[in-house]
Amino acid sequence: MSATQVAPGPSSMLEPLALKVLIAGGFGVGKTTAVAAVSEIEPLRTDGFLTDVSTLGSVDRAAPDKVGTTVALDFGRVTLDGDISVYLFGTPGQDRFSFMWDDLARGAVAALVIVDTRRLAVSFPAIDACERNGIPFAIAINEFDGVSRHRPEEVREAVAVDARVPVLTVDARDPQSIRGALSTLLEFAARHAAAATTGEPDHNGERAGDGTGPSFPG
Repeated sequence: MSATQVAPGPSSMLEPLALKVLIAGGFGVGKTTAVAAVSEIEPLRTDGFLTDVSTLGSVDRAAPDKVGTTVALDFGRVTLDGDISVYLFGTPGQDRFSFMWDDLARGAVAALVIVDTRRLAVSFPAIDACERNGIPFAIAINEFDGVSRHRPEEVREAVAVDARVPVLTVDARDPQSIRGALSTLLEFAARHAAAATTGEPDHNGERAGDGTGPSFPG
């Protein structure tokens, strides 16, 4: 099923589609990098410098060199299949900006949730927010340099998402890798929308656990 079927309508075959997609995940997982890598326009970034006060101890040892953090959103645009304009909204990763999530989610057709296998739990709030807002999502495992590789099915089990939710490996620095992930995500969102119209079960499924969850060693 083509991603062009995400938002069907009488004019969908004649006019380009414009879709809103969230790039979500925890602090330092690669959201800003992914938006910047794939965007065809100069990405909008709303970074602030990290300080001891602003982080309040939230900086993880897995991202010791990170000196900035998204304080509002990242924004970019990419064209898929020639006529689908995908507007990318990167969400803030720190918990103190979680109040913005519901506003950013409004109108989104799907979300790509980026995870770092060394600290999966930091992306659980993004998964919870997708489920709370009814947004179909895919899990994108960002394969950082020097990090042990894990099979998608291992990560699926660790984050406890439904078997139908796509779990992909990506390199957030590689435009083609992110484009491929977005195409897969939109195809999944199209199936999700079709199921909703026929009354089939939600493809997102439910996650178990208390939100602390396991992480893999680096």
